[in-house]
Amino acid sequence: MTIIKICARIIEYSFYALFLLIPLVIAGDTSELFEFNKMWLTFGLASIIAAAWFTKMILEKRIWIKHTPLDIPIFLFLLSQFIATIFSWDMYVSIWGYYSRFNGGLLSIITYIFLYYAFVSNFSINAVPVIKKSLFVSLFSGLVVALWGLPSHFGHDPTCFMFRRTFDVSCWTEDFQPRVRIFSTLGQPDWLAAYLAILIPITIASVVFMNSNKNRNPLMLLMPFLLLILFYVDLLFTRARSGIIANWFTLALFFILYLWTNGKKSLLKYWHVLVVFIVFVSITFFIGTPFSQISKFTFEGIKAQVTKNKIENPTNTTESKTQQPQQYSGELGGTDSGEIRSIVWTGAMNIWKHHPLFGTGVETFAFAYYKYKPAAHNLTSEWNFLYNKAHNEYLNYLATTGAFGLCTYLLMIGWFLFLCLKQFKTDQALPDQNDKSHFALLTLNVALLASYISILITNFFGFSVVITNIYLFMIPAFVFALQGALDPTKILILASNREKPINTLGNTQKISIMHLVVISAILVIALYLIFKLFRFWAADKSYTYGYDLNRTGDYLNAYTHLHKAVEQRGEPVFKDALSANDAALAVALLSQKDSGGNKEELKAKANALAQEAIDTSDQLTSNHENNVVFWKTRTKIFYTLSQIDTQYLPHALQSIEKAAELAPNDASTSYNLGVLYGQNNDIKKGIEALENTIKLKPNYQDAHFALGLFYREDAVDEKSKVVNQDYQQKAVGEMQYIIAHFPNNSNAKDALKSWEKK
Repeated sequence: MTIIKICARIIEYSFYALFLLIPLVIAGDTSELFEFNKMWLTFGLASIIAAAWFTKMILEKRIWIKHTPLDIPIFLFLLSQFIATIFSWDMYVSIWGYYSRFNGGLLSIITYIFLYYAFVSNFSINAVPVIKKSLFVSLFSGLVVALWGLPSHFGHDPTCFMFRRTFDVSCWTEDFQPRVRIFSTLGQPDWLAAYLAILIPITIASVVFMNSNKNRNPLMLLMPFLLLILFYVDLLFTRARSGIIANWFTLALFFILYLWTNGKKSLLKYWHVLVVFIVFVSITFFIGTPFSQISKFTFEGIKAQVTKNKIENPTNTTESKTQQPQQYSGELGGTDSGEIRSIVWTGAMNIWKHHPLFGTGVETFAFAYYKYKPAAHNLTSEWNFLYNKAHNEYLNYLATTGAFGLCTYLLMIGWFLFLCLKQFKTDQALPDQNDKSHFALLTLNVALLASYISILITNFFGFSVVITNIYLFMIPAFVFALQGALDPTKILILASNREKPINTLGNTQKISIMHLVVISAILVIALYLIFKLFRFWAADKSYTYGYDLNRTGDYLNAYTHLHKAVEQRGEPVFKDALSANDAALAVALLSQKDSGGNKEELKAKANALAQEAIDTSDQLTSNHENNVVFWKTRTKIFYTLSQIDTQYLPHALQSIEKAAELAPNDASTSYNLGVLYGQNNDIKKGIEALENTIKLKPNYQDAHFALGLFYREDAVDEKSKVVNQDYQQKAVGEMQYIIAHFPNNSNAKDALKSWEKK
């Protein structure tokens, strides 16, 4: 086997690994169990594909990239991402992506586009077998994902067994219960639903193809049918409205296009379509849906209505009682997700209005949303959450990359859909194929188009993740190859040997010394990139361990791991955590009672740690001045250090003032601003800030209590004699408000009692 063929084999199997492993890979000791690891594996596989492809090109003595129908839209989209990165609020975040996610950053976009061109350039000839194997691998991976997630609905999660050796759901919080909404190895119910919505049309295509095969084996027909049922059951168990809507819509589209493109056949030939429909309706009837309008027609809905009628109109003296299912806060507690989405979408539009052309920068939504967040968000159950996505892929692009970014993104999508529909209309996708092959590949094309549209729908109600973005870019590559839209002669060639077609060069040529040198350089670069990825991944593990120790108060051991993380990778997020740890550890050292140790030595260590914390924070806030999280950490650092030296309090105030400037409608920031004004003996400004906090969030208990104390402090003199009756009445009013609305708060009652005595 020649080196070129070996490289071709490496590229082929790397793509299979991409579809097999990305949905499955998780790691329990990284900062983000799911997406971080999936993105890193994607980077690694792309590096391997790049090394093999570039080696092929060196041996063939030319650099080529296959022309495709999407070249111009893809180029414009990539250009928009580069421009938005150049003018970004935080260029580092725009390049790498928001930490722990990384999907959506410039590097990830480049990777997805590279994978698209790597596939079409290397498999433009005889692509059908590779595509079929890739889809088979995708379905196999989906099978593992579905089987992995299914037991969690019944209280037995394989992930918990893998991490904690307990086959239950105890490793998840009450707000993140797979018994309510499963998520398997995808990490979130909506992400799992989006993934399954992609696979279901492809699975149906395999059912249709098996049925059309005259030499079909009944067992081979049963296997994809059972897989289809498993996928749909898991989809319903996610209770993800976006994924279910996407699935229902794309299934309808699939069947319409399927009947249209094969309309000359008798309708009796499509009995399997009717069977799939009946099975799906039956499963939906017994499992139910997250839509209340439909649920009343399901088995549980009808049962609940019958039970209600029996209770309201009893036929005997025995009272009918039904056992209520266990409820979790994540299912029934909190603000409706639709209401929250509406508020976040409004915030995204506010961002775009202020930065209409190029946005605030790729993946900077977390910082921009703080700046333009609607005050109404403070009244939701997720009022203190950090939103790093707009929960609408299109609005996310609009906010972060402006009108140019969104328009080029929609152009890339719209042009592909136009070409697909045009091809279906002319029915000239496979002119040289016999009827059987034509039928199979045309059906597969219809399925891939339906899968693609499912991504567009789920992205409207959420945002893309690694696996959905891979399919977003790879499905067009598959469709173009299946339709024969990739002309082997249309190649961008940047070197010699233009006259020979791809995949025919280099098989018999001798390898020169120069070839060996260049190929060796390529391999060294690829290995270096993979090493850097591994080192970054290892640094994240150290950071995660140190961060967790820091949260438990084990500052000394946390310091060791956080320092190791920063040494391995100078990631700003790592430095931010380290700076907070430095401050906490400095205070802990000075707070220790002397047990024979050297006080001066402890003081010197503490001062060094305090200075390290300040220096690190100086660097972070200087290089990332729009990152409100770093300003909040800086506030925490100085506030922590103020416990041993009050000279740090003014610095804490300056930091929170900057944070309030970056997050004017954030109730938590406004509250901390008011408290720090008070601790810096500026009660008047403290009252103003806390009054503003209550306007932003009227049900903010801590803000009411602090405001009451500030009113009281400004109402009395040094002898606690009331000198300002207006403020005294306001102080009492705040405490009475707390007692009326938060009956479990005893501090307000204690405050009123202490004031009455004085």
